[in-house]
Amino acid sequence: MRILNREKQSEATGISQGSRMETEEELFENLREQLQQIIEESVELTDDELAEKLDNLVLERCRDRQFPLRKKEELRRQLFYSVQRLDILQELVENPGITEIMVNGCSDIFYEEDGKLHRWNKSFRSRERLEDVVQEIAGRCNRVVNEQRPIVDARLEDGSRVNIVLNPVALNGPIITIRRFPEKAITMSDLVERKSLTREAADFLCELVAAKYSLIVGGGTSTGKTTFLNALSSAVPPQERIITIEDNAELQLQGLPNLVRLEAKNSNMEGMHEITIRDLIKTSLRMRPDRIIVGEVRGAEAGDFLTCLNTGHDGSLGTAHANSIRDMISRLEMMTLAGMTLPVGVIRRQIAAGIDILVHLGRDALGWRYVEEIGEITGMNGEEVAIQTLYRRNVEGKLEKVGELAHAEKINEYRRLRERN
Repeated sequence: MRILNREKQSEATGISQGSRMETEEELFENLREQLQQIIEESVELTDDELAEKLDNLVLERCRDRQFPLRKKEELRRQLFYSVQRLDILQELVENPGITEIMVNGCSDIFYEEDGKLHRWNKSFRSRERLEDVVQEIAGRCNRVVNEQRPIVDARLEDGSRVNIVLNPVALNGPIITIRRFPEKAITMSDLVERKSLTREAADFLCELVAAKYSLIVGGGTSTGKTTFLNALSSAVPPQERIITIEDNAELQLQGLPNLVRLEAKNSNMEGMHEITIRDLIKTSLRMRPDRIIVGEVRGAEAGDFLTCLNTGHDGSLGTAHANSIRDMISRLEMMTLAGMTLPVGVIRRQIAAGIDILVHLGRDALGWRYVEEIGEITGMNGEEVAIQTLYRRNVEGKLEKVGELAHAEKINEYRRLRERN
C-alpha cells in the first residue's frame, strides 16, 4: 500500500498527449520507458529505491485519471515486474501452487496447478517484450539464444528449469516452458502421504539406497522423476562424498555436507567451450566420489555412466525417460550406442552388472504421480537382461509386494552394521 501513503501528498501534473489523453497502453509504455531511463542513469539501484521512484512516477502520471487505488497498485506491480522481473510471468512464478508455466508466443500462456492445465487471461503486450524476457532469462545463466542457436535450457534464480525455443524452429514462438520445483524439498514421507507409494515400499527403497544399491528412476514426461530422486537422496549417509551432475541444476539434496554440484554449460560468444554431461562424468571420477548422481541420463553419456557403475561407484543414482521398466533397458542400450561402438551384448552385460534397481513412475489423467513398479536386475538370462518385479501396482491401484530381493548381500550387511552401531 505504498501508493496509498503518498496519495494525499502528490500534486497533479497531468501529462497531455496533444489534444487527447494517452491510452492506458501508451501510459504503461511511457512509464516503462521512464523507468528504464532511471535504471540506466542510476548506479546499483536497489529494489526498494526503484520502488520509491516508481511510486512517484505512478502518482504523478495517474493523478488526473481518477484511477482507483487498486488499479494504481496493479499498474505499479506490472511496471516493476516488467523491468526487474519476468514481466507478467512473475505472478505465476511466485505462485507456490503452480508447477509448470507454458508460453506459446506472446498471446497464449498456460499453467499447471494441482495437476491440471489452465489458460491464463493475461498476455504479453508485444512480441518484443516477450523476446526481452527470453534474453533476460538466458543472459542470467550465461546462455546464448538467437536464430542461429534457437534452443536453450536455462534456469531461474529459484532453481526452476527453463526451456526456450525461438524462430525459425518455433513457428509461433518464442516458446518458454518453465518447470517449477517446490521451495521445500519433498521427502519420502510426503510421497507416502500423497499415496505415491506405500510406507513399506518407501522404507525398502531407502534401505537399498543406504546399502549402496545403484538405482535408476524412470518414467514419462512430468511423472516426478527429479522429485523422487530428491526424496531418495535423503537416505544417502551424510559421511559420503557425493557428486551431482546435471544439465541444469535442479536437485535439492539435503543433509550432505560433502556435496559437489556440477552443471553442464553450452558454448557462448565469449569463447567458453561447451562442457557436456559426458565431460562432467569423466572429470567426476578424478574427484574421489563415493557416489555419482546424474540428474537425467538422456544421451551418449549413458555409456560413461555405466562405466562409473562398473568401476566401484556403487550406490550411484540417476533418472531416465522410459515407458516401462523393460523399456528402460532398451533406452539405456540406445543411448549408450549413441556414444560408444560396442556390441549390444556387451552393453547389456554392463547394465546387468552395474544397475541393481529400477523404479518406474506413472501419472494419471488428473495429474497424480505414483510409483508403478519396482524391479531388480538379477543378471543375464541368455542374451537378455533379467528383471524380476519386487513391487507392482495392482488393478485396484495399490502398490503391492510381489517378489523378494534376489541379491540381498548388501542390504543384509547394511542391516548388520546398523544393528552393531
